[in-house]
Amino acid sequence: MNSKPGLHPRNKHKNGYNFDVLIKYNKNLAPFVRKNEYGTVTIDFSDPKAVKELNVTLLEVHYGIKDWTFPDENLCPPIPGRVDYIHYIADLLESSSITKDIKILDIGTGATCIYPLLGVKEYNWNFVAVDTEVDSLDSAQDIVDDNGLKSKITLRQQLDEANILKGIIEKGDSFSAVICNPPFYKSEMEAKGANARKSRNLGNNAVRNFAGNNNELWYPGGEKAFLHNYFYQSSLYKDTSVWFTSLVSKKENIESLQKSGEKLKVKNFTIIPMHQGNKVTRIIAWQF
Repeated sequence: MNSKPGLHPRNKHKNGYNFDVLIKYNKNLAPFVRKNEYGTVTIDFSDPKAVKELNVTLLEVHYGIKDWTFPDENLCPPIPGRVDYIHYIADLLESSSITKDIKILDIGTGATCIYPLLGVKEYNWNFVAVDTEVDSLDSAQDIVDDNGLKSKITLRQQLDEANILKGIIEKGDSFSAVICNPPFYKSEMEAKGANARKSRNLGNNAVRNFAGNNNELWYPGGEKAFLHNYFYQSSLYKDTSVWFTSLVSKKENIESLQKSGEKLKVKNFTIIPMHQGNKVTRIIAWQF
């Protein structure tokens, strides 16, 4: 087993991966498993095929998701980090005494529908999952259908890429929380530049260790612009959800969002750190 320090206490992957067990479930994973120079059994995380096979296996073994098929050009989310967000949202809801009939709005669910799948399997929540790309929604719908989750997960298309909540919120909607993993980069060029730097750091010529199409990886103005748009639009639908939340990868974006929150009369603004190995990311959560 390899160590994965810092994950949420309820995260099933907090003690690493047992590759002997995983390979028993999925023989296709076996060719990718090897010992690194430290003698640790692992995979090459710069190989997108290895990463995808690992995460497909984790979903089947630990969450009972038997069919998780999506195009190779779409983002392949790492399961331990994704389920961490779900666990922290569960803590947030419990702190607000919200424990029953939980319904979550997932902004930018992508072709993999990963957050709804994990939220249903870990907590039996209900989801409305949103994306701008019809092809991604088609893939997500196939996954939902093939795993018998139509009663738990409903998909909606955002027809206007300039909007985040506008055009998605319907009359009578009521959510316990909104979740979001925003696009990180300002442009395709910036995303490719980051990939090149990452490859150099890994000491190889690998492509980014996951794929990703434009709406998954970049947004005009990057993460900061996306988050400020989302923050403003949340003020237009303040009674629709108890909590609005998002992942924030760039720490410097939080201060400007706090200032925006003061102008928008946010009642409560919370920062939740998430530790994944040496990497620290954050969830911001706010309510009106």
